[in-house]
Amino acid sequence: MNRPLPPILQIGDVLISSDILTEHFCCDLSACKGQCCVEGDAGAPVTMDEIAEIEDCLDAVWGDLSASAQSVIDRQGVAYTDEEGDLVTSIVHGKDCVFTYYGTLDDRDTRQPISDCCLCALEKACAAGKTRFPKPVSCALYPIRAKQFSNGTVGLNYHRWDVCEPARRKGAELRLPVYRFLREPLIRRFGEAWYQELCEVAESITGAQVG
Repeated sequence: MNRPLPPILQIGDVLISSDILTEHFCCDLSACKGQCCVEGDAGAPVTMDEIAEIEDCLDAVWGDLSASAQSVIDRQGVAYTDEEGDLVTSIVHGKDCVFTYYGTLDDRDTRQPISDCCLCALEKACAAGKTRFPKPVSCALYPIRAKQFSNGTVGLNYHRWDVCEPARRKGAELRLPVYRFLREPLIRRFGEAWYQELCEVAESITGAQVG
């Protein structure tokens, strides 16, 4: 018999929702066109250190930003405190992250370009070697959302959003669990040793259940 999967697992000082191990996910930009960057009512969570790094990137990304985004940054900066008291990236028209732009992205799966896709100016500048900061780790970790508790513990939850339904379908087709899809950002946030332990725990618990 398969043993029941606990709803919450702990590795070090990180609490992990078990569906991060069992659910499947793989971004499908050809279907969603990057809507996670423009939908919603607040920006992406950022730390004070990330704000400083983003400010250092402004000259490199400025030309890719819309006039409205430039105006918002001039007026309030690259980040603000939202209604829940969290620091988040500034937004335009109540939803779009100021660092979004629309362009064409090559689809590695089909070798066909994806047009009118919402992309990240920060990520573009980093990929071009103009900066060293790719994008906020909260963006890279999505659909995982992290919560820092006062005792130093971090909680990781899997967030389900309608705009990501194509990603869930693609992940299921590829049999790609969330934690495997997010290997690089999880290592960026918690380190290689922590991620390896996560993989070992995941495989020991879900191996017979998930495949």
